[in-house]
Amino acid sequence: MTRSNVAELLNSTNFSQEVNLKGWVRTFRANRFIALSDGSTINAIQCVVDFENTDESILKRITTGAAIALKGILVESLGKGQNVEIKVSKIEILGDSNPEEYPIQPKKHSLEFLRENAHLRIRTNTFGAVMRVRSALSFAVHKYFTKNGFYNFHAPIITGSDAEGAGEMFNVTTLDANNPPRNEEGKIDYSKDFFGKLTHLTVSGQLEAETYAMALGKVYTFGPTFRAENSNTTRHLAEFWMIEPEVAFNNLDDNMDLAEDFIKSVISYVLKNCKDDLTFLNDRFIQEEKSKPVMERSEMSLIEKLNFIIDNNFTRVTYTEAIDILKNSTPNKKKKFKYLIEDWGTDLQSEHERYLVEKHFKCPVILYDYPAKIKAFYMRLNDDGKTVRAMDVLFPGIGEIVGGSQREERLDILQKKMSDLGIDEKELWWYLDTRKFGTAVHSGFGLGFERLVQFTTGMGNIRDVIPYPRTPQNAEF
Repeated sequence: MTRSNVAELLNSTNFSQEVNLKGWVRTFRANRFIALSDGSTINAIQCVVDFENTDESILKRITTGAAIALKGILVESLGKGQNVEIKVSKIEILGDSNPEEYPIQPKKHSLEFLRENAHLRIRTNTFGAVMRVRSALSFAVHKYFTKNGFYNFHAPIITGSDAEGAGEMFNVTTLDANNPPRNEEGKIDYSKDFFGKLTHLTVSGQLEAETYAMALGKVYTFGPTFRAENSNTTRHLAEFWMIEPEVAFNNLDDNMDLAEDFIKSVISYVLKNCKDDLTFLNDRFIQEEKSKPVMERSEMSLIEKLNFIIDNNFTRVTYTEAIDILKNSTPNKKKKFKYLIEDWGTDLQSEHERYLVEKHFKCPVILYDYPAKIKAFYMRLNDDGKTVRAMDVLFPGIGEIVGGSQREERLDILQKKMSDLGIDEKELWWYLDTRKFGTAVHSGFGLGFERLVQFTTGMGNIRDVIPYPRTPQNAEF
């Protein structure tokens, strides 16, 4: 007999059909009512056991977390809270779960406790919902780019270059840490290493993606990236996934159009296809907000925030205009901002970005034309000589969610910027070659996937939207 899943059965009206179902016990009440989950939906299905005709040894093994298989008849439910239930005729215990040891009991657990049990936290409603939404978002990303003529490009994970110039990278080596070879100067001799040079885990696939965009036209990466930043905030991970499209012949305006259309598309997909999970997460979000100080509470529910993104055009504002708005804002004048805005050239913080979105414009915002000194070397220099064609997309509650730019396609200017920043041309000779052979205007952006999942699910900590978070002093599981 074909095995059914809970999601299908809960939506079925084909009563009296015989079903075969496997899953995990959430609860077992009165030696009769099993709430069974199989991961296909946040909802469990009620399975009614004929306890008088079921072996007592089987009943004792039906505990929270146990894996079971059952056969029965799908019937219309007489109780409240569900339309259907299964009248069980046969039960088989596939895997026992000792109730005295199983940590995920049917009660409220703290997120900190669940992180310590990350291998089992997926069995809770919260994490089941988050990870189903994450999966749907991942599918929506690939669907959008495929539909729009992009080619998926697998950027290398091991690299010899630092795309961001931040220097916060994990080294990759096979050298003996206790006795590495050294050169005449006493420094570690990486010419003896596996790759013959110092290499790292990548922080971005952008530079490599640019080279492919200059032949395939439209490409995107979607893969793991790494940053050795010693940060324990709710917004940072050492291992995270990045979405990075690169498009030949796109200028900054085209890039902003792409970012807005892309984000609206993937969020629309989730709203349409994850209704049960988002309803649960929306209720959870509302309850979580009630526990915060009034001044820190969101003015919108989770689903309202998602619709806020879809229903509003993204306002486009220059960095210079934004600085003027922030300098003259009430929070700045009354010193309510933690970081006061005083001079042009200041790197904006999350509080500033949220003020622009939530208080001033009351819609998503795209800031562009940033000071060159606070942006990366590869961004195209404007005619004023002090700003670059950079852009950041700002969302409510989270601030920056997308960062991108029109890339510097002019060889002489790119070389000068690299020289000014002390970037060795020999290390990026291949990147410069694309400016020598058929250079053209091109643009792209990066979106941290976990940040998108965090916004879409309303989770307060980025560690709760990735299966196994990697953070300072934490590589468990």
